[in-house]
Amino acid sequence: HVQLVESGGGPVQAGGSLRLSCAASGFTAPHYCMAWFRQTPGKERENLGAVDSDGTTVYPADSVKDRFTISRDKDKNTLTLQMNSLTIDDTGVYTCAAGYGGWCPATSFIFWGQGTQVTVS
Repeated sequence: HVQLVESGGGPVQAGGSLRLSCAASGFTAPHYCMAWFRQTPGKERENLGAVDSDGTTVYPADSVKDRFTISRDKDKNTLTLQMNSLTIDDTGVYTCAAGYGGWCPATSFIFWGQGTQVTVS
């Protein structure tokens, strides 16, 4: 079965950086889109960006693209979120998601990780 396991969350001071990773396994087809989402207090879940199955086509979210970089290593089946210049408003649960299909704009995210907490103070 599909598993998405996030790592790298934790406490960080405002202005600092964190690097989140998501390890994917169990997919039965080679083409799947991967994405990062976050849930911050009082707000709806937000898509932070996605990467197509080719590993190079990235769909960054306008709200964070100047500070966050999403990347994917096809060989290692990992998705990474590099977050810089963090603010208190970035506090929340960050979750990796995936869905079959090579083109992210048409992907339904049906697989979800357990999430990792990021706390900026």
